[in-house]
Amino acid sequence: MTNIFSGKPTLWERFKASGMRSLIVLLLGICSFRSAVADWNDVPSGSMKPTILEGDRVFVNKLAYDLKVPFTEIHLAEWANPARGDVVIFYGPDDGVRLIKRVVGLPGDHLQMVGNQLYINGQAVVHDDDVKLVSADYNKENPSGGLLAEEQLGQHEHPIAVQSWSEAMRDFPDGVTVPAGHYFMMGDNRDDSRDSRWFGFVDRKLIVGQALAVALSVNPSDSYKPRWQRFLSPLP
Repeated sequence: MTNIFSGKPTLWERFKASGMRSLIVLLLGICSFRSAVADWNDVPSGSMKPTILEGDRVFVNKLAYDLKVPFTEIHLAEWANPARGDVVIFYGPDDGVRLIKRVVGLPGDHLQMVGNQLYINGQAVVHDDDVKLVSADYNKENPSGGLLAEEQLGQHEHPIAVQSWSEAMRDFPDGVTVPAGHYFMMGDNRDDSRDSRWFGFVDRKLIVGQALAVALSVNPSDSYKPRWQRFLSPLP
Protein backbone atom coordinates (compact mmCIF):
# COMPACT_ATOMS: atom_id res chain seq x y z
CA MET A 1 0.00 0.00 0.00
CA THR A 2 1.28 3.46 -0.94
CA ASN A 3 1.58 6.15 1.71
CA ILE A 4 -1.35 8.53 0.90
CA PHE A 5 0.52 11.52 2.23
CA SER A 6 3.73 11.15 0.27
CA GLY A 7 2.64 9.01 -2.67
CA LYS A 8 5.81 6.97 -2.16
CA PRO A 9 5.97 3.15 -1.72
CA THR A 10 6.13 1.99 1.87
CA LEU A 11 9.23 0.31 3.30
CA TRP A 12 7.49 -3.10 3.08
CA GLU A 13 6.64 -2.55 -0.59
CA ARG A 14 10.23 -1.58 -1.35
CA PHE A 15 11.42 -4.68 0.56
CA LYS A 16 9.16 -6.99 -1.50
CA ALA A 17 10.12 -5.33 -4.75
CA SER A 18 13.84 -5.66 -4.05
CA GLY A 19 13.74 -9.47 -3.98
CA MET A 20 15.23 -9.53 -0.47
CA ARG A 21 12.33 -11.63 0.81
CA SER A 22 13.22 -14.48 -1.55
CA LEU A 23 16.88 -14.22 -0.59
CA ILE A 24 16.06 -14.37 3.12
CA VAL A 25 13.81 -17.41 2.60
CA LEU A 26 16.61 -19.09 0.63
CA LEU A 27 19.19 -18.34 3.33
CA LEU A 28 16.85 -19.65 6.05
CA GLY A 29 16.36 -22.83 4.03
CA ILE A 30 20.10 -23.35 3.61
CA CYS A 31 20.81 -22.68 7.28
CA SER A 32 18.03 -25.05 8.35
CA PHE A 33 19.42 -27.75 6.06
CA ARG A 34 22.89 -27.34 7.53
CA SER A 35 21.52 -27.33 11.05
CA ALA A 36 19.39 -30.47 10.79
CA VAL A 37 20.45 -32.50 7.73
CA ALA A 38 24.06 -32.14 6.61
CA ASP A 39 26.99 -29.81 7.24
CA TRP A 40 30.74 -29.61 7.11
CA ASN A 41 33.18 -29.18 9.95
CA ASP A 42 36.59 -27.53 9.84
CA VAL A 43 39.35 -29.34 11.72
CA PRO A 44 41.80 -26.94 13.45
CA SER A 45 43.77 -29.45 15.56
CA GLY A 46 45.70 -32.67 15.09
CA SER A 47 43.88 -34.82 17.66
CA MET A 48 42.57 -37.18 14.96
CA LYS A 49 45.83 -37.67 13.05
CA PRO A 50 46.58 -39.56 10.92
CA THR A 51 42.91 -40.07 10.00
CA ILE A 52 42.10 -36.35 9.86
CA LEU A 53 44.65 -33.57 9.44
CA GLU A 54 44.60 -29.88 10.30
CA GLY A 55 43.02 -28.06 7.39
CA ASP A 56 40.61 -30.87 6.51
CA ARG A 57 36.96 -30.03 6.11
CA VAL A 58 34.84 -33.09 6.82
CA PHE A 59 31.31 -33.87 5.68
CA VAL A 60 28.88 -34.46 8.57
CA ASN A 61 25.68 -36.46 8.20
CA LYS A 62 23.33 -35.02 10.83
CA LEU A 63 20.63 -37.56 9.96
CA ALA A 64 22.86 -40.53 10.76
CA TYR A 65 21.22 -41.10 14.13
CA ASP A 66 18.24 -38.79 14.52
CA LEU A 67 16.31 -35.72 13.39
CA LYS A 68 16.39 -32.52 15.40
CA VAL A 69 14.46 -29.28 15.21
CA PRO A 70 16.74 -26.89 13.25
CA PHE A 71 18.90 -24.64 15.46
CA THR A 72 18.04 -26.67 18.58
CA GLU A 73 18.95 -29.94 20.31
CA ILE A 74 15.29 -31.02 20.42
CA HIS A 75 14.90 -34.54 19.00
CA LEU A 76 11.95 -35.14 16.69
CA ALA A 77 12.85 -38.74 15.88
CA GLU A 78 15.64 -41.18 16.62
CA TRP A 79 16.45 -44.27 14.51
CA ALA A 80 20.01 -45.25 15.41
CA ASN A 81 22.76 -44.74 17.94
CA PRO A 82 26.47 -44.18 17.35
CA ALA A 83 28.35 -47.43 16.75
CA ARG A 84 31.74 -48.34 18.11
CA GLY A 85 34.39 -46.84 15.86
CA ASP A 86 32.18 -44.13 14.32
CA VAL A 87 33.79 -40.71 13.92
CA VAL A 88 31.32 -38.21 15.35
CA ILE A 89 30.86 -34.49 15.89
CA PHE A 90 29.69 -33.46 19.35
CA TYR A 91 29.74 -30.61 21.84
CA GLY A 92 32.28 -30.90 24.64
CA PRO A 93 30.48 -31.65 27.92
CA ASP A 94 32.69 -29.24 29.85
CA ASP A 95 32.88 -26.18 27.59
CA GLY A 96 30.42 -26.68 24.72
CA VAL A 97 33.13 -26.50 22.05
CA ARG A 98 32.36 -28.54 18.93
CA LEU A 99 34.74 -31.51 18.69
CA ILE A 100 35.44 -34.46 16.42
CA LYS A 101 36.51 -37.80 17.92
CA ARG A 102 36.00 -41.54 17.53
CA VAL A 103 33.43 -43.49 19.55
CA VAL A 104 35.36 -46.00 21.68
CA GLY A 105 32.97 -46.87 24.51
CA LEU A 106 29.23 -47.53 24.28
CA PRO A 107 26.74 -47.34 27.16
CA GLY A 108 27.51 -50.14 29.63
CA ASP A 109 31.05 -50.81 28.36
CA HIS A 110 33.90 -51.22 30.83
CA LEU A 111 37.07 -49.60 29.47
CA GLN A 112 40.69 -49.92 30.58
CA MET A 113 43.97 -48.72 29.14
CA VAL A 114 47.43 -50.07 29.98
CA GLY A 115 50.44 -48.66 28.16
CA ASN A 116 48.22 -47.28 25.37
CA GLN A 117 46.64 -50.72 24.89
CA LEU A 118 42.88 -50.31 25.04
CA TYR A 119 40.68 -52.99 26.62
CA ILE A 120 36.91 -53.10 26.14
CA ASN A 121 34.96 -55.38 28.47
CA GLY A 122 38.17 -57.21 29.32
CA GLN A 123 39.19 -57.84 25.71
CA ALA A 124 42.19 -56.12 24.13
CA VAL A 125 41.26 -54.09 21.07
CA VAL A 126 42.64 -55.87 18.01
CA HIS A 127 45.50 -54.07 16.34
CA ASP A 128 48.50 -55.11 14.27
CA ASP A 129 51.62 -56.21 16.12
CA ASP A 130 53.89 -54.62 13.57
CA VAL A 131 53.85 -51.16 15.11
CA LYS A 132 56.49 -49.39 13.10
CA LEU A 133 58.61 -46.32 13.70
CA VAL A 134 58.04 -43.73 11.01
CA SER A 135 61.39 -42.04 10.60
CA ALA A 136 60.12 -38.95 8.78
CA ASP A 137 56.66 -38.49 10.29
CA TYR A 138 53.33 -40.20 10.44
CA ASN A 139 51.44 -37.69 8.32
CA LYS A 140 54.17 -36.40 5.98
CA GLU A 141 54.11 -33.01 7.69
CA ASN A 142 55.34 -33.35 11.27
CA PRO A 143 59.14 -33.83 11.23
CA SER A 144 59.21 -35.11 14.81
CA GLY A 145 57.95 -38.55 13.80
CA GLY A 146 55.78 -41.01 15.66
CA LEU A 147 54.45 -44.54 15.87
CA LEU A 148 51.62 -45.94 13.79
CA ALA A 149 49.34 -48.91 14.33
CA GLU A 150 46.09 -50.23 12.88
CA GLU A 151 43.25 -50.66 15.35
CA GLN A 152 39.92 -52.44 14.95
CA LEU A 153 36.89 -50.85 16.60
CA GLY A 154 33.63 -52.48 15.60
CA GLN A 155 33.43 -52.39 11.81
CA HIS A 156 36.10 -49.70 11.57
CA GLU A 157 39.74 -50.57 10.94
CA HIS A 158 41.64 -47.34 11.35
CA PRO A 159 45.13 -46.01 12.09
CA ILE A 160 46.22 -44.60 15.42
CA ALA A 161 49.28 -42.50 16.19
CA VAL A 162 51.42 -42.71 19.31
CA GLN A 163 53.92 -40.09 20.46
CA SER A 164 55.92 -41.58 23.30
CA TRP A 165 57.72 -38.33 24.12
CA SER A 166 54.57 -36.34 24.90
CA GLU A 167 52.74 -36.16 28.21
CA ALA A 168 49.53 -38.15 27.89
CA MET A 169 47.09 -40.32 29.79
CA ARG A 170 48.11 -43.80 28.62
CA ASP A 171 46.95 -45.77 31.64
CA PHE A 172 43.74 -46.20 33.60
CA PRO A 173 44.11 -49.88 34.58
CA ASP A 174 41.18 -49.88 37.05
CA GLY A 175 38.92 -48.87 34.22
CA VAL A 176 35.71 -46.89 33.87
CA THR A 177 32.15 -47.97 33.05
CA VAL A 178 30.20 -45.90 30.54
CA PRO A 179 26.84 -44.88 32.03
CA ALA A 180 23.53 -45.27 30.20
CA GLY A 181 22.93 -42.68 27.50
CA HIS A 182 26.60 -41.71 27.30
CA TYR A 183 29.67 -42.46 25.17
CA PHE A 184 33.43 -42.51 25.64
CA MET A 185 35.32 -40.65 22.91
CA MET A 186 39.01 -40.77 21.97
CA GLY A 187 41.15 -39.18 19.29
CA ASP A 188 43.15 -41.33 16.86
CA ASN A 189 46.22 -39.31 17.83
CA ARG A 190 46.16 -41.03 21.20
CA ASP A 191 48.94 -39.10 22.93
CA ASP A 192 47.84 -35.68 21.71
CA SER A 193 44.09 -35.63 22.13
CA ARG A 194 41.88 -33.95 24.69
CA ASP A 195 39.03 -36.43 24.86
CA SER A 196 36.92 -38.43 27.33
CA ARG A 197 40.04 -39.26 29.31
CA TRP A 198 40.02 -35.59 30.31
CA PHE A 199 36.46 -34.26 30.08
CA GLY A 200 34.53 -37.47 30.82
CA PHE A 201 31.58 -39.17 29.17
CA VAL A 202 29.57 -37.52 26.41
CA ASP A 203 25.80 -37.39 26.69
CA ARG A 204 23.95 -38.79 23.67
CA LYS A 205 22.08 -35.50 23.19
CA LEU A 206 25.39 -33.65 22.64
CA ILE A 207 26.22 -35.71 19.53
CA VAL A 208 25.57 -33.70 16.35
CA GLY A 209 26.14 -36.34 13.67
CA GLN A 210 28.56 -38.72 11.99
CA ALA A 211 31.62 -37.54 10.05
CA LEU A 212 31.80 -39.60 6.86
CA ALA A 213 34.46 -38.17 4.57
CA VAL A 214 37.00 -35.42 3.97
CA ALA A 215 35.17 -33.05 1.63
CA LEU A 216 38.24 -30.93 0.91
CA SER A 217 41.60 -30.22 2.48
CA VAL A 218 44.20 -27.44 2.56
CA ASN A 219 47.63 -27.38 4.14
CA PRO A 220 47.85 -24.51 6.68
CA SER A 221 51.60 -24.97 7.03
CA ASP A 222 52.15 -24.55 3.27
CA SER A 223 50.24 -21.40 2.30
CA TYR A 224 46.94 -23.29 2.44
CA LYS A 225 47.66 -25.19 -0.74
CA PRO A 226 45.03 -27.81 -1.58
CA ARG A 227 45.77 -31.42 -0.68
CA TRP A 228 44.05 -32.78 -3.76
CA GLN A 229 44.62 -36.42 -2.82
CA ARG A 230 42.45 -35.98 0.30
CA PHE A 231 39.44 -34.49 -1.48
CA LEU A 232 36.33 -36.70 -1.16
CA SER A 233 38.24 -39.40 0.72
CA PRO A 234 36.10 -41.53 3.10
CA LEU A 235 37.00 -41.79 6.77
CA PRO A 236 37.92 -45.25 8.03
